[in-house]
Amino acid sequence: MGAGTSREPSKDAGPPAAGESAADAPAARPRKGGSRRFPSVTRDTARPEGGGRAAPGDASAPARQWPLLSVLVAVGLGLLMVATEPFGQAFRVGLVIIGAALLAGAALRWTLPSVGMLAVRSRFTDITTYGVLGLAIVLLSLMAQPRPWLNVPFLEDAVHFTVR
Repeated sequence: MGAGTSREPSKDAGPPAAGESAADAPAARPRKGGSRRFPSVTRDTARPEGGGRAAPGDASAPARQWPLLSVLVAVGLGLLMVATEPFGQAFRVGLVIIGAALLAGAALRWTLPSVGMLAVRSRFTDITTYGVLGLAIVLLSLMAQPRPWLNVPFLEDAVHFTVR
């Protein structure tokens, strides 16, 4: 291409000449809706995959969000049991209930196509997060002292090795 046939708009380009359409004119400003830049102010966020209602739209709000409410009720029951401590090993049972609620949330997220507000991020991220946290809470509560319900010998050896 020669020097005069450049496709780049010149800085001193004015309005289109007579007989020239706006599409043929050099682009001095970005086209309306044609900018490829990310907007500085977002107007909406995409709903996570599976974030739709878990029940029909004419159902009540709690019915539409039953997956999230079931997990929250179970976690609340576990926290209440830990706080009130109605029997000797209540802290351990309450923590197992909390961990099981998170594992149930992971299972709901995996099996149901729509889980309402239980869907926070992508399906993989939600399942991984709920599953890892739930499993960690259950395992740690089973190994808690005194008198652990689950004894892992190599962890005890590791602790004795590091404390010596």
